[in-house]
Amino acid sequence: MIIQVEGKLVRSGQDYLIVDIQGICYKILAAPILLDRLTGLVGSDGKIKLITYHYLQQDQSKSIPVLIGFLNEIEKEFFEIFITVSGIGPKAALKALIKPISAIAQSIDDGDVSALRSLPGIGPQRAREIIAKLQGKVGKYGLIQDRREAPRENKASQTIKDEALDILLQLQYKRSEAMQMIEKACERSGKIDSVEALLNEIYKQRKK
Repeated sequence: MIIQVEGKLVRSGQDYLIVDIQGICYKILAAPILLDRLTGLVGSDGKIKLITYHYLQQDQSKSIPVLIGFLNEIEKEFFEIFITVSGIGPKAALKALIKPISAIAQSIDDGDVSALRSLPGIGPQRAREIIAKLQGKVGKYGLIQDRREAPRENKASQTIKDEALDILLQLQYKRSEAMQMIEKACERSGKIDSVEALLNEIYKQRKK
């Protein structure tokens, strides 16, 4: 049984990674929550390390070995508990993990059917079955620190800021005041990609 892999990331797809381990390439299925954090997982040498869940998928007359990758043992453990619910197999569980595991665990513990229904492939009946099976058993997974907000991308280049500063100075604002307004506008919005967008954000800021 393969429980851990470490190798060079060759490429990633919609729901999988291809990892080269000493010249042999492995296809490893991955949840959306892992793929969303992929950039921070790959080392400077292009290598990635994953804890794996290994099982055999029955396909007509043959068994196909499948690997599913996780960041750590605790996330794999939650997955193994999640698939104990009747009707939720490994692939269905993987598809459902579009939210941080801590958030899903909290929804289960709170008995929040609506939140669980928002997961792909989970209908109202399945959501109730998940709660009935796992409520009161997943509290520790709610403590996983996987809900840190990614910093907003600030698209305002220095050139855009400089041009906006020149315009504000022409409009009789003091340099220190203008610079402060520009920085606040950039902090408020991650979609500033032009001087016009930056000045519009400053204007909205000044109206409040």
